[in-house]
Amino acid sequence: MAITYKVLGQSHPATTSEADVYTVPAATETIVSTLTITNVTGTAANARVWARINGAATAHVNAIIFDAPVAANTTAAFTLGLTLDATDIITVRSSTGNTLTFQVFGSEIS
Repeated sequence: MAITYKVLGQSHPATTSEADVYTVPAATETIVSTLTITNVTGTAANARVWARINGAATAHVNAIIFDAPVAANTTAAFTLGLTLDATDIITVRSSTGNTLTFQVFGSEIS
């Protein structure tokens, strides 16, 4: 069993649409240790993050972060210890396009 520590995904959505940041590869399990959300502008924004089990649709039931405010020019960090299985997806969304940067850090176990 190999463990790979890495940046699992990064996203800077240009619109307010949902964006997939990371999909767990086949025959792999993942532990998401940290998620950071950085507001790279002078405008406040709200963030949403979902853990979509087996690629399920985004819904309140799989929301990890929902409309969390991220002040202008700041970073919010979340230590999660989130465990994911193959085909699970981390999806993000910003209330304003081209404002927030999402980064997911963790370990893949294969």
